[in-house]
Amino acid sequence: MKYYLIAGEASGDLQGAELMRAIKKRDPGAEFRFWGGDLMADVAGFPPVVHQKERSFMGLWEVIRHLGAIRRHLRLCEQDLTDWKPDIVIPIDHPGFNMRISRYAKKKGFIVVYFIAPKAWAWKRKRAYALARETDLVLSILPFEPNFFKPYGVNIRYVGNPLWDKISSFQADKDFKKKHGISKPLIALLPGSRNQEIRRILPDMLQAAWRFDQYDIAIACAPDFTADFYQGFLPDKHRVHLISRDTYSLLSCAQAALVTSGTATLEAALLLCPQVVCYKTSALTYRVARFFLRIRYISLVNLILNKAAVPERIQDSMDPKTLEQDLKGLLNGTLSAKQLLDYQELRVMMGASGAADRAAAEISAVLHV
Repeated sequence: MKYYLIAGEASGDLQGAELMRAIKKRDPGAEFRFWGGDLMADVAGFPPVVHQKERSFMGLWEVIRHLGAIRRHLRLCEQDLTDWKPDIVIPIDHPGFNMRISRYAKKKGFIVVYFIAPKAWAWKRKRAYALARETDLVLSILPFEPNFFKPYGVNIRYVGNPLWDKISSFQADKDFKKKHGISKPLIALLPGSRNQEIRRILPDMLQAAWRFDQYDIAIACAPDFTADFYQGFLPDKHRVHLISRDTYSLLSCAQAALVTSGTATLEAALLLCPQVVCYKTSALTYRVARFFLRIRYISLVNLILNKAAVPERIQDSMDPKTLEQDLKGLLNGTLSAKQLLDYQELRVMMGASGAADRAAAEISAVLHV
């Protein structure tokens, strides 16, 4: 069978890679064509049609600036689908792009299974109706989503979360700190995976963490950026460590973390790392988002638990002084003890491991493989 997968950012690349592995177990002769990143390329054994770093635009203004490139990519993807003629199209998250591709694919008669539902429960609820029209099946990785989408007529299954699969089998590197020359207790900084968010968020994270001179600081580097990119942000290169492709070991041994809102917040929680969730975007994007958002929380941890388990510092409240106070609470135990209890509840809610395998089984059922 021929599988066409479309991911648009680091988290989608990770989830897509896990799904591809699971598909190959069921269908050893599977042929893949994909848009994504290095992790999906590692599984496939060849590069993507277009790498995610060429199309990762964050915020309303950045999207407007790059509308020409986005349109070109949409046309390229549509033509590539028509030329390659896959048996199934699997959009992965990234709804701004993938909802349009789903509509095109369905119109052309392709089977469409959407993996990682668009967050219509947060904003753009009309997307739920579009999802019902333009997909054969939606595979959800968040436990509360089926109850939201089913009234809109969406054929949806909760399959669990591939992150939980990866984390539950993960063994931290016992020599991690020694390998990276880390001699003190550790504060982890996860400033995101996109250029704009790193530039807006990392300086405040560093300024807050820098006050704790009895701790070392480690930055989880996004796969699409070199060490030189991060060096320009560092006040002292000797005290700050740059960690590439070993974020789980970093979170496993950190005493606390400042984490940009996104998949990483869930990863930190499942790895039992106390955290503060951070987010900052352009003023225009923030004003638009405040108008449209229909949710109480932005972090996956709080959304799944439906309570403020982790602090969320957004836009103007994400300043070095506030982050410093939050870190104090985590490091002295006043905030972290309650977080760790909530993390255990979260682990139970995520269900059993095997999400990627269940997703692959649902896809096989649709294809009658």
